[in-house]
Formats: sequence, C-alpha cells, structure tokens
Amino acid sequence: MTNSGTSRHSGRIAFTYPDFSYLQVARFCSVIGTEMQSVAVGWQVYAITNSALDLGLVGLAQFLPGILLFLISGHTADRYNRCKVLMLSYGGLSLCSALLLAITLHGARSVYPIYGVMLLIGIARSFSGPSGRALLPLVVPEEHFQNAVAWGSSIFQTATILGPAAGGLVYALFRGPAVVYGMAMVATAGASLAIVRVKLSSKPAARENVSWKTVLAGLRYIWEHQIVLGAVSLDLFAVLLGGAVALLPVYAKDVLHTGPWGLGLLRCAPGIGAGAMAILLAHRPLRRKAGPTMLWCVGGFGVFTILFGVSHNLALSMVALALVGASDMVSVVIRGVLVQLQTPDEMRGRVNAVEMIFIGASNEFGQFESGVTAAWLGSVPAVILGGVGSIVVTVLWATFFPRLRNVDHLAGAGETVANPRSATPTINDSTSA
Repeated sequence: MTNSGTSRHSGRIAFTYPDFSYLQVARFCSVIGTEMQSVAVGWQVYAITNSALDLGLVGLAQFLPGILLFLISGHTADRYNRCKVLMLSYGGLSLCSALLLAITLHGARSVYPIYGVMLLIGIARSFSGPSGRALLPLVVPEEHFQNAVAWGSSIFQTATILGPAAGGLVYALFRGPAVVYGMAMVATAGASLAIVRVKLSSKPAARENVSWKTVLAGLRYIWEHQIVLGAVSLDLFAVLLGGAVALLPVYAKDVLHTGPWGLGLLRCAPGIGAGAMAILLAHRPLRRKAGPTMLWCVGGFGVFTILFGVSHNLALSMVALALVGASDMVSVVIRGVLVQLQTPDEMRGRVNAVEMIFIGASNEFGQFESGVTAAWLGSVPAVILGGVGSIVVTVLWATFFPRLRNVDHLAGAGETVANPRSATPTINDSTSA
C-alpha cells in the first residue's frame, strides 16, 4: 500500500484486512441478536413478576457460568482453534434463542425456565468472549490495533443501538417476544457462519500440558502487571456500581411512563453515544495522556449516571445515557489496547477469560446489584448511589494505581512502528510500581 493510500484510508485501515471484516460481521450479528433478545427477556420477565429483583436475577444467571468456567474457557481459547470455539459458541447462542421461542410459544407463566436458558447463554458467552477477544490481535498488526479496537467497538455499539430499538419495536408490533426470539436465533446462526470465513495465517501456539500452573496463568499475569490489573479492575468496580441497564424496564414503565418502544430507545441510547465516540477515536486516535483520559472518563461515567438517575424526562434520560456510553467507550478503547498489546499471544485466551469475568461482573452481576439495591432503596436512589460509587472508585484507582494514571502514549495510534512486536504503551515512569 502506498503512502497516499495509507493516508487516504488511515481512518478505516483495519478494514483492509479481510479477516478483521469477517470477524466484525460475525460479532455484529451476534450482538444485534442478543441485544434484541435482552429487551424481550427484560420486558417479559418484568411483565410476569413486576419485580426489579427478578430483573437483577436475569443478569446473575448469565454471569454465574462465567465465574465457574473462566479457567476452562480461557485455557480452551489458548489450546484449541479459536475460530472453531467461537463458531460453536455462536451456534449455542442460536440454540438458546430457539429455546426461549419454544418457552414463549408454550405460554411462559414462570420465569424459572427463562432463568435456565439465561444460564445456558452464560455458558456459551463464557467461551465466546475469550476466543473472540484473543482473535483480534491476530487479524490486524499492532500498528493498526487501536484503529481496529475503535472500529470493533463502533460496530459493537451500532449493534447495541439497532438491537434494542428493533427488539422493543418488534415486541410492541407483535405484542410479545416470540418474533424477537426468532430473529435473534437467525442472527446468531449467521454469526456462526461468518466465522467460517476467518482464515488465520499465524501458526497455532504450542500446546501446554494442562496443570494448575497453566490454567491459573492468566490470573497470575494480571496480578503481576499493575497497568493491566488497574485497567480491568477500574472497569469492574466503576461499572458494577454505576450500571443502570437492569433497571431500564422499571424506569421506562414507572418513572418515564412509556412502553416497550421507550425501553428500546433507552437501551440504545448508550450505544449511540459510545458508537459516535468510537468513530471519533478511529479517525482521531488517542496519542497522549491515555491514563488520565481514561480516569476522567470513568469519573464522567459516574456523573452522567447520576444525571440519568434524577431525570424524569425521556429525552433528557436518553441524552444522559448517551453521555454514559461515550464516556465508557474511551475507557473501553484504552483498556482494550493496553491489555491486548501487553499480553503475549499464547496467554491472551487466559488473560481475556479473566478480563471477561471483570466485564461480566461489571455488567451481569452489576445488574443483579442494581436489582437488589433497587429492591432495598428504590430505583432512583439505587442509580444515583451507583453513580456516586463510580466517582469514588475513580478517585481511589487514581491514587492506588500510579502507573495506570501515568500511561502516556498508546501503541498503534496510527503512526508507523518500526518493530511492531516491541510496541507497548509508553509510560511517564515518574512513579514506580
């Protein structure tokens, strides 16, 4: 590629690699299907029980398998063909949508069968997460990795915009979740087929003997690297406390007095903000002060969560959620580059499996925490308290993780790196670890 060609396509350079494009098609299909489905499940469960706690249990059911299986799923991603693992996982998600469709067609009067399917979804996601995340550094070279992370996040957020909006609309038009589950089944099956087109040119890593040492290597690696530990744990605690997604059905019905279509709009609002920010970062990559930027944006995540909590207007609530998504996206891109490029490929499956636990805890377990807090205090106080907690966590992490706070440059910010395999984030190391 010529210099003029590189300059002309620099904002979307990741798409010049076919495997990256196929991987993103698969991810888009998977996410849009599961996001449509999440709206239907949330509204269906709340219609059956009228309980915020039961909405929290939906998140807990998806989170528990990841906790129990992360050591196995991470080792699987490093030991076996990641494309095949991902293909089977997406196939499992399609089967789960089919089960939800069958439960609905037979008349869902209890939430327990739905919780059972949520557990199966959690199992499939516990394997798809580490394998999918570990694939990305293999399809794009390091000098273009930040661009790939930004576009990957943008595609993910586009799916989170379209999925909930479509799910809420279809639910309202067809007066029930059956059609939504059928569409989710087709979408995730399409994701499984798209992965077949990804052809990795890299040689598979040498297989290690299975032992406690190799299985626990991801945990040990994260613990020994302060930047990686700080980045993933910051996301865990900030989003765990500040997550309001589980309570959106409550807000839609009882606070904002809207219906499934309004819930769909609320669910897609964070994706609109995050998607716009991801596109901006793809064209204007972060070049300086990555650590401080990450911390400020996580703090902003807490502030905008509080704004959403106090809002009683649908438009203002959507704006607040969009700003929540935009703030979180900056953290996602920085964390994605830091973790992936600081981890050797033979360790990425296990490290990503541990990171998925952190992400899962901040999302699914965060939904459970929000549901419990809302049951105790009420929905509005629960959201406000969570936003305050995110701000407190940001201040604490800025204090206790000085190396994370002092990260300056990110590798792969669009510049040419002479030796890509040696490219790592640059740190103003005025503070020792």
